[in-house]
Amino acid sequence: MARYIHRKAGREPGARPGAVLALFLLMVVGFSLLNLFWPKRDMSDLENRKLAQMPSFSVKTLLNGDFLQDFATYMQDQVAFRDRWIDLESAFNNLAFAKVEESDILLGKDGWMFTKLFDVSADTQKQLNKNLEAVTNFASRHPGKVTFLLAPSASVIYPEMLPLGAPMVDENAMLDDIFAQVSSSAEVLDLRDVFTWEKDSYLYYKTDHHWTTEGAYLAYEQFCQQKGLMPFDTTTHQAVEVPDFYGTHYSAARRWDVQPDTITYYPLENPMTVYDINGETQYSERKTETMVNTEKFDTRDKYAAFLDGNNGYSVIQGNGTGSILVVKDSYANCFVPFLTANYAKIGVVDLRNFSYGLDSTIESEGYDQVLILYNFQTFIADNRVVYLDRPTTLTSEG
Repeated sequence: MARYIHRKAGREPGARPGAVLALFLLMVVGFSLLNLFWPKRDMSDLENRKLAQMPSFSVKTLLNGDFLQDFATYMQDQVAFRDRWIDLESAFNNLAFAKVEESDILLGKDGWMFTKLFDVSADTQKQLNKNLEAVTNFASRHPGKVTFLLAPSASVIYPEMLPLGAPMVDENAMLDDIFAQVSSSAEVLDLRDVFTWEKDSYLYYKTDHHWTTEGAYLAYEQFCQQKGLMPFDTTTHQAVEVPDFYGTHYSAARRWDVQPDTITYYPLENPMTVYDINGETQYSERKTETMVNTEKFDTRDKYAAFLDGNNGYSVIQGNGTGSILVVKDSYANCFVPFLTANYAKIGVVDLRNFSYGLDSTIESEGYDQVLILYNFQTFIADNRVVYLDRPTTLTSEG
């Protein structure tokens, strides 16, 4: 009896590995078939990037290894349930390893995400020096016209929400130095005190690197106070809220316990004309629309609805008097609509898509004032700011 029990017990362990192996092979084959027929995507909205496509086969690419490398990337990008796998990996890293950084995004407290900036490289410092020289030279050529607004990073206003011990650069010291240099030729607008005072308000998105419409309005109020202007009256306009905004920080970090943001905008009817740039002061009208392209609220990049993105040159018809040219990064996109209450004409230049100097545009278009509005982290490294100091044909010939 004991020998029978021994033989019987010996057969069962041999049966289990076979069943497990069969189940494993079934899963592998099943998942491979699932991947084969899984819909292929050109773009990942959540990651905000193009996904690899099936590479072209040739004997040459097979022999040199390019085909296998590209095919592996293709399989990785097009794997079934890719977004869910990324979410699962993020959750595991955070829960198992208490990970507080992902793809250069710091995972702070209470759902906050911040752009990592632990040091300023020699190249960035060199670029910052060039940018400051360009701004001061530009302002010196237009005395009394230029205002310089550099928005502080969210980490400066909410340092207590950073991961414990995160060694961020001393942005306050850098801002002090930047404002001191620019103030010799332009009027500066430092928002740190008022933003800190109002920090309980919804000033920055948690999932994105931009300030909110509420933060932009607070900055706009300070601009009006500095210029002696009556601010846009929000009580006479109906605000519209767009929920479920997952910004650039989320796209990079894919935080598993994300809290989506809400975008607010005012549906103003002021026409905005976007121009194609054919040369220095040579513009042709591309389209005229309102300042908020609501169709973009149905896409991943909802913030791009403001001013319909980062166009090189646009002109907005306002309800006030005089004119102003705003030279900006995307922080200004939700700020600019408020200026319609104060100016009859608002020009908007984004130097990422405008590669000429501005002196001739200011002269030919007759702009009374210029507002340079950037976020700190963009400004210190942007190699297009130097376009402000480019000589212009109209000025040199005049």
